[in-house]
Amino acid sequence: MPPRDMRDVRCGPTGWDCFGCGRRGCGRSGSGRGRGRMFDNGDLRLVITQLLSEHARHGYEIIKALGERVGGGYQPSPGVVYPTLTLLEELGDAAVSEERAGRKLYVLTEQGRSALAASRPVLDTILARLENGAAARSGPPPQVVRAMENLTMAVRLRLQGQSAGEAQVRAITAAIDAAARAVEEG
Repeated sequence: MPPRDMRDVRCGPTGWDCFGCGRRGCGRSGSGRGRGRMFDNGDLRLVITQLLSEHARHGYEIIKALGERVGGGYQPSPGVVYPTLTLLEELGDAAVSEERAGRKLYVLTEQGRSALAASRPVLDTILARLENGAAARSGPPPQVVRAMENLTMAVRLRLQGQSAGEAQVRAITAAIDAAARAVEEG
């Protein structure tokens, strides 16, 4: 059985999953968030426990709720969420209330509610960080991201598998530079 408080577990060859990055034995120490990591070790477990305290949920609903909670800029993988749900079930903090067509509906137990209450200060800090991070991650509008991706793909496809001539490289470079100037001036 895993330790009660996953915040103290270090990833590595022990075989426990890192619930911050989601990889078994990733070798990270769990001290601080790395680039692209949304949760420290144990944070995801607390946030999922909070989501279950609101109402019973399927794993898929938890994935969607987490994405919404952090502003849509993050989508946790099933490979992180489902092992966390299994851990909560093994700890007695959550239980499966029903199962239909292979989908389990998880509910928070009384023990889970007590554990959540005991972790409330830590959870409040995590939720505040997520809320602040969601505002900071708003980023460019989806239309702009799509246009940037289209430009990248067009250049790759144009140059893929062929050596570009001097004139072709100049034309592509000029087009990209013109677009950059238009954005800067616009």
